[in-house]
Amino acid sequence: MSRQTQVPLDFEGEALEGVLVGRRDSQARPTVILIPTVMGVSDLEIGFGSQLVELGYNAFVADIFGKKFRGSPRDVMFGELNRLKSDRAALRRRLLAILDQVRSLGEVQSDSIVVAGYCFGGMCALDVARSGADIAAAVAFHGLFDPPDLPPEKIPAKVLAFHGWDDPMVPPEKVVALGQELTEAGSDWQIHAYGHVAHGFTNPNAHEIGLEGVRYNALAAERSWTSFINLLEELFSGHE
Repeated sequence: MSRQTQVPLDFEGEALEGVLVGRRDSQARPTVILIPTVMGVSDLEIGFGSQLVELGYNAFVADIFGKKFRGSPRDVMFGELNRLKSDRAALRRRLLAILDQVRSLGEVQSDSIVVAGYCFGGMCALDVARSGADIAAAVAFHGLFDPPDLPPEKIPAKVLAFHGWDDPMVPPEKVVALGQELTEAGSDWQIHAYGHVAHGFTNPNAHEIGLEGVRYNALAAERSWTSFINLLEELFSGHE
């Protein structure tokens, strides 16, 4: 059975509070940082974290927006998304501060960290990899692919992106551009594209967002999760 621990972080005057999802012992394990959608930390990501705990990993659900925004309305959260997305250098500092915090936790094997994210969180996961950070892998579930206007770095992390081909936010030319970007950065990368699948396909409540081209797809959700676990097994087999 997993346990949840609130982990506060002060970032440049903003109070963030992530959630460590782990076992009841304090043994250091490979850890997946899960970066939520625009709606911030929710039971959905904590549930994904609990599934990872059952497989022998720890999970850390990152708070990107700030504790005060927990449970805020959609319009407020989209405003915060636009604020963070408008300054990708500041967003990178925020993400790397969270990475450093997680790396310092006693329950975390500091050299065995994967950063995964959903939608905007997927872009954030890619941005951690783009920084050249020393992580095992970055994984984007229906993430946004737009690169930051920052000097390119070599990407030592493996990168895996799961993409719905009918996602209106990421047309085919952006998929090709990401592949070219990752190739030039020297990354070991994969992009899995699912036909007839829209944005937000891992979220059973995706339709509640009320946006065109955002909907759940159970088969794509299962396929992407299976491939994600295969990557973790590839990275961390024999860790226990």
